[in-house]
Amino acid sequence: MHLSRREFLALAAAAPAVANLEVRSVSVEVAFDSPGPKPNGLQATDDGLWILDQGDNRVYLVDFEGGRVLRGLDTDTKAGSGITFDGKALWTASTYSREILKIDPKDGRTLASYDSPGSGVVKWTQPRRSPLAPPPSAPQPAASPARRNATGAHGMEWRDDRIWVAVPPSQTIYRIDPDTFRVERSFPTAGDRPHGLGWEGKWLWCAESNDNAFYRFDPETGEYDAKIQLADTDPLPHGMTIHNGWMWYCDDVGVVCKIRLES
Repeated sequence: MHLSRREFLALAAAAPAVANLEVRSVSVEVAFDSPGPKPNGLQATDDGLWILDQGDNRVYLVDFEGGRVLRGLDTDTKAGSGITFDGKALWTASTYSREILKIDPKDGRTLASYDSPGSGVVKWTQPRRSPLAPPPSAPQPAASPARRNATGAHGMEWRDDRIWVAVPPSQTIYRIDPDTFRVERSFPTAGDRPHGLGWEGKWLWCAESNDNAFYRFDPETGEYDAKIQLADTDPLPHGMTIHNGWMWYCDDVGVVCKIRLES
């Protein structure tokens, strides 16, 4: 079998981690219903949990206890899939315009926009479905590459004045300088559908929607050493963030969930 250079490098980077992969099973708690119809991005802050909705393109700030809406804003995001906060501005992944937007958290106004790295057409033809989603009325044929839309960034996180972004078409996590929007570092993801990102100390977790799992990366080496495997009956992970020892994630059918991380 012939491997492309990128496939070879991805396998080489992943091999040491897979050999010693710690797999965890967890208990998932459905915390509350999302205020929008299709939550797709999450960001925890001291003020509350930011939710980016792919259905209505709004961002919501809610409290952690019961999901009470503290603020709701319209945005220019197109079918957004990721959100983060730099302490002053929100950043959203405008998936179907293949942009990353910098947004005023008070009124939703776009302050700047940038092209998403790694944009393109995703590799899979049949994405994993949520167990909470109603069954389709008829069998859904797999879309051909020519009929699938190009997309861009999904999960986003802010750390040390840099933006970290997970991008499904390139199956890559990028670290970006927000001033120049230059990619400073990148490494392959563990699966073909990376989504939400979250920091646990020095570790960077990434949701993998088609794997129904989360992988823990060393951001310095790009290697992963731990995996949280969800049950087939658990809500499907899309957006994700971490706050005070809890991993929060959303299923785009409209629920926000949480998992207690091991200390």
